Amino acid sequence: MARVAEVIVSRPGGTRGRRGSGYRVTDGYVLTAAHLVAPPVSMVRVRFDADRSTEWVCDTRVVLRSGPADLALLELDGLRHGAGPGLEAPGYAGLPDTAVTLPAAAVGFPRFKLREDIRPGGHQAGEAPPGRYRDSCHVDGTVSVLSNRRAGTLEVAVPPPADEVEPDRSPWEGMSGAPLWSDGAIIGLITAHHRSDGLGRLAAVRVQRWYELLTPVERELLRTGAGLPAELTPAPAPTHQQSPESSHPPSLMALPHTLTLSDLRELIDALTALPTLRRPNGLDSVLEGVDPRVSAHRPRDDRLRVEMYGLLRTCLRFPGALDSFMAELRTWEEDSEELRKVERVAAELARQYN
Repeated sequence: MARVAEVIVSRPGGTRGRRGSGYRVTDGYVLTAAHLVAPPVSMVRVRFDADRSTEWVCDTRVVLRSGPADLALLELDGLRHGAGPGLEAPGYAGLPDTAVTLPAAAVGFPRFKLREDIRPGGHQAGEAPPGRYRDSCHVDGTVSVLSNRRAGTLEVAVPPPADEVEPDRSPWEGMSGAPLWSDGAIIGLITAHHRSDGLGRLAAVRVQRWYELLTPVERELLRTGAGLPAELTPAPAPTHQQSPESSHPPSLMALPHTLTLSDLRELIDALTALPTLRRPNGLDSVLEGVDPRVSAHRPRDDRLRVEMYGLLRTCLRFPGALDSFMAELRTWEEDSEELRKVERVAAELARQYN
C-alpha cells in the first residue's frame, strides 16, 4: 500500500484539475494513465499514505505519455539520481488466449470514496479545518480474458458502488491509472469506466498492448524506469476452469410457484447486481426472448428489487419460463462474474426442490 499513489493534476488558469491513481514502480518513477496528465497541465503531484504518519507528497515530471496506450510514466523530483529505498520493480504478465476467467485486484482513489472530514466532538482549536478527501478503494474482481479483444482492453468485473448519485459523473472517476494485478503481477492498467457497461465493469489496457502501441524509445523508458521486461511471458492458463459451453446448469422447472420473498431473496440479490438488468430497459431487452406471457403478466415497479421479485413469481407460473429467462441472461452477460454468482445461487435453489 505504501507504493500506491494518488495522482493530483493541477491545470492553468484555475481550471478544475484531475484526480487519478498510480503506482510507484521503482525508486524514482510512478506509473499512471496518460489521459490524466494530458495538456494543459501546470503541475502533477503524487501523494502516498495520505493523512498517516508516513504521508509524503512529491512533484513529478512527465517523461512518457502515450495516448494510444493510455500510459504515462512520472519521474519523482529529487529522486532522479538513485535516492530512495531501492524499490524492486513489479512483475508483469501476459494473459492466455483462452476462455478463462482470472482473479484480479486493483487499488485506487475513485470518486465514490469522496468523504467529508468530520471529527467527533467538532473542530478543535489548533486543528486543520475539516475538508473533503478521497479514501483508497481496494477492489477484488475478475477478468474474462476473451472480452474486449477488439479494443485491446480487459473487462474487469468488480462489485458496483451502491448508488450512482451524480448522473453527470462516473463514481469510478479517479480509478484510472491503478495497476491491475493477477497472481502477483501487473496484467493491465485501469483506464476507463464505460457507462454503458454498468457500474460493475471497468476497462484496463492490457500490458501486452504496450508492446504493440509504444515506440522503441518509449519501451526503453519503461524498461529502465518501470522494469518492463524486453519480452512478456504469458501467464499459464488455469486448468481447473471449464468453458461456458461445457457447463450444464440445472433446470429450475421443479421450483414451486409458491416461493416467497424470503425463499427468493438471495437469487433477487444476485440478479439485481447484473449489469444487463441495471441498464435502462435492460430487463425489457432480455424478456424479448422469453415466453411473451411473462412480459404481459409481470408487475412493473421503478424499484429493481421489487420488479425482480414480481418477475420471478410470474416466471414460476409458466412452466419453463424461468429456465428460458436464465438462458437469455447467459446470452447477454457472456459468463460475467455477476452471472456466475446467479448460477451458483440458482443451482443451490434447484437442489433444494429436486
